[in-house]
Amino acid sequence: MIKGKKILLGISGSIAAYKSAVLLRLLIKAGAEVKVVMTPASTQFIGPLTLSTLSKNEVLFELSENNSWANHVMLGRWADIMIIAPLSCNTLSKMVIGTCDNLLMAVYLSATCTVAVAPAMDEDMWLHESTLNNIKKLESFGNKILPVEKGDLASGLNGMGRMAEPETIVLWLNNYFQTASQFAGKKILVTAGPTHEAIDPVRFIGNHSTGKMGFAIAKDFYERGADVTIVAGPSNQSLPPQIKRLNVVSAKEMYEACMNVFNDMDIIVMSAAVADYTVSHPAKEKIKKYESELTITLEKTIDILKSLGEIKKEHQVLAGFALETNHEKENALQKLQLKKADIIIMNSLNDAGAGFGYDTNKISIFDKKGNEFLFDLKSKQEAASDIVNAIYTYSNG
Repeated sequence: MIKGKKILLGISGSIAAYKSAVLLRLLIKAGAEVKVVMTPASTQFIGPLTLSTLSKNEVLFELSENNSWANHVMLGRWADIMIIAPLSCNTLSKMVIGTCDNLLMAVYLSATCTVAVAPAMDEDMWLHESTLNNIKKLESFGNKILPVEKGDLASGLNGMGRMAEPETIVLWLNNYFQTASQFAGKKILVTAGPTHEAIDPVRFIGNHSTGKMGFAIAKDFYERGADVTIVAGPSNQSLPPQIKRLNVVSAKEMYEACMNVFNDMDIIVMSAAVADYTVSHPAKEKIKKYESELTITLEKTIDILKSLGEIKKEHQVLAGFALETNHEKENALQKLQLKKADIIIMNSLNDAGAGFGYDTNKISIFDKKGNEFLFDLKSKQEAASDIVNAIYTYSNG
């Protein structure tokens, strides 16, 4: 699966940089085209000449040299994947806060492809709370983290922190590219975030949804080769520019946006937290606080999931979400049937770390074929991968 792929290999300042030459050789042998970007510090551990000879490409480590500018934007757009191996503690910190003081960081911040990292550091550094927090933060950006290994370290100790072996990284890349084409040619619609139902020009009825789950699902589909459209309520989440984003505010706008594109879609995932009620007659001007009480009349919004279920074609797969507080499984299965969906993803507000606002989620997935998948608490990006896996299994079963 690596043959013909464009791989950007980033190398930061770590004694494990010697493994990068082995990794580079394995990638070239597998048929990949590889370009190497180094930090200035990494050149103290392995020479650019060695890497340029192996890759048959110029190795870059300066933003400019001899009045020539290294085009970091084009480098970040050239690759099918960028992998930083080794990732030092220092470069990890820079990636988290966005420090752009060398070419490798400029390329990372410009990259539109998936970025994977293989950390390498001493055990005490790896287990330090600040490092673990940085790893979690880096993963929350959508980056892929290759697990460190246990063994002999540069300090002379034996413990966790060794960079994954080059053979392990190549195996991971093979698996990555295998899944990267799972949804090639498929059109995916994902809804995400809350809706805001206006009371007046200033106030609205809403909920605590951030859109993190839906955006993670959209990104996972995109990484597997799909043509993805996301209909997003108010949210500050970001996505790769290749994903088409339709911004809406109200439940009515979300319904109309979904209906406009629905017929062209192969898979639809309704993860948005759409308001069940909207204000019947929003005030055209700000409501003044004159009275001790205010009565607002609400009316039901259109049930988007049910509406799509009623017009769904045989080849289309429709997935919905069920956020429950009691009788969770029973209510989720009932929703699966009533809304004529193919798949229901259930989560419960009774589970710690699940629901709105968290970076984690605990989900259960049910489909109309009778399959049931139960998962532990995970990051929302990992949960998104479980959801996409379940949809792939259902679609190809």
